[in-house]
Amino acid sequence: MKLFAELNREQLRADAPTSLVVLPLGATEQHGPHLPTGTDTFTVEAIARDAAKRTAIPAIVAPALPFGSSDHHLIFGGTLSLGTETYYNVLRELLESLVTDGFTRIFLLNGHGGNHELAELAARDAALKHEVSVAAGSYWRIAWDALIAAEAHRGRRLPGHAGDFETSIMLSLRPDIVPANRPHRDETADTDPGRVQSALRSERHGFWKSIDGFTDNPAQATAARGEQFREIVVTAVAEAFTEFYND
Repeated sequence: MKLFAELNREQLRADAPTSLVVLPLGATEQHGPHLPTGTDTFTVEAIARDAAKRTAIPAIVAPALPFGSSDHHLIFGGTLSLGTETYYNVLRELLESLVTDGFTRIFLLNGHGGNHELAELAARDAALKHEVSVAAGSYWRIAWDALIAAEAHRGRRLPGHAGDFETSIMLSLRPDIVPANRPHRDETADTDPGRVQSALRSERHGFWKSIDGFTDNPAQATAARGEQFREIVVTAVAEAFTEFYND
């Protein structure tokens, strides 16, 4: 695994035609009153790097894009968001840059729910325009079956937002910026294992305000559980990188 930002132009020119380049997509947005605003960026960048290290393919990980489509969190403050059209255009231009750099296999690894559909559209449009292969996927969807098999959906929202799942992951990555005193919520319902593949997407005005910007119960999060979740996700993402590269 190599890091795009640590390579010079000559190294990148030589490596690009035979390498998979991974662009992690993060966000800077409120994550309840307890998690840092960089949660999605910290998480997806760590997953991208760890997964790339696990593969036997030549992989280059680009710097994570730290801004996402996060308008639904602006009401809380602590959020830097790109509007829908702007975010799509940012992805489109970054993909154009990677194609111009000589990459023919590009993977957009997403770490924020608001980016998901836009990343898929940008990937589709880039592959229509250029003779390249582009994939886009959110890490929790890539690892969904493995997470369900490990019962990660029991007693929490999966992946939720700033709840037990994300808080546990951040405790395993950056415990120094996760407070010990976290809000408690009496929600222990299991996530529907089929929810990620639901045929219907439903949005309700005022939903995020009604839950104070976080789901389920971050107070029950643990670093040990976060390590377990990350191991499952990294393994699944590494497999996805390899499958896409060899396809």
